[in-house]
Amino acid sequence: MTSGGVSTAHAVSPDSGEHWTAEGAWQVAPGIHRIPLPLPMDGLRAINVYVVESDDGLTLIDGGWAIPVARELLDSCLRSIGSGFGDIRRFLVTHVHRDHFTMASVLGQEYGAEVALGEGEKPALELLQASGRGEVTENPFAVVLRSAGAADVAEAWTAGRTDADLPDPKDWQFPDTWLAGDHEVVVGRRTIDAVHTPGHTPGHYVFADRADGLLFAGDHVLPTITPSIGFTVPAEPDPLGHFMASLTKVRSLPDLRILPAHGPVAPSSHARVDELLAHHEDRLVRCRESLRRRGPSYAAVVATDLGWTRHERSYDELDLFNRGMAAMETKAHLDLLVARGEAVADETADGVVYRAH
Repeated sequence: MTSGGVSTAHAVSPDSGEHWTAEGAWQVAPGIHRIPLPLPMDGLRAINVYVVESDDGLTLIDGGWAIPVARELLDSCLRSIGSGFGDIRRFLVTHVHRDHFTMASVLGQEYGAEVALGEGEKPALELLQASGRGEVTENPFAVVLRSAGAADVAEAWTAGRTDADLPDPKDWQFPDTWLAGDHEVVVGRRTIDAVHTPGHTPGHYVFADRADGLLFAGDHVLPTITPSIGFTVPAEPDPLGHFMASLTKVRSLPDLRILPAHGPVAPSSHARVDELLAHHEDRLVRCRESLRRRGPSYAAVVATDLGWTRHERSYDELDLFNRGMAAMETKAHLDLLVARGEAVADETADGVVYRAH
């Protein structure tokens, strides 16, 4: 939720020479185009879908959100490079969040393109499918929010929920291929490393083209913001610990150009990983200091001692959705302090209470 470097709102991408959300199929390397697709939200604004051309058709890294305006733009951008939906042979989806997965799910079903997704995302898909069938009676995020001591936010998130808000089953079909472990994927002349990077979600993958020095980074390494942590259901133990270990794993790869899901193309995976690791170590220190000063506290209370976004806004200044995100991310930091032996967690009827060790 917090940023570093150039503001995403003002970031120009070097491939286009324009703001990174500018419509078009922008060439980032020979045979690879970046297509920003719109998102129906105020924050991220767009997702970058990457098109990799080969003699037997197209491979897309991520698919976008299955909304009409994004589908129409993807269609027109593919046509601008002489292709169409029927040329898509495969989607390599970095993770299960709707802005990455749902268009791939829909187009894969319609056009017979293979959809590949990390096997760690299966519990989330099972939950989404059950929700779509009306088998889940409560918003699963409410459970996580209450455990963070944010019952007021949980109640507001779920207020007024109707059947129209349930997941559409066609958007959330199981993929054709479950990605497991680290392995190579052949895409035309390219051999791309599929690297499992859990943290943002349990089954997140990045795709490294070492020969051309490119990292299709999904939401794992973002150039202008820090990926959200803890915003996933079913809840995972120690998501921040997994995320930081995955960052270290990516740091062990060659220094690659970042092709992110959100934001402009950026020059150095090593430099950005170092910034992200330092950022979270600083947040851990601040969370520990809050516990020592306040005594036993819920994550939502500790969140009020932290600054949010690049503007260091207070928790109370955030809108409802982002207060929930902040509470869940703070809980992830506190859970890592517990894993490191620097804090203790106690379950209560009103959520998890943390205290400094």
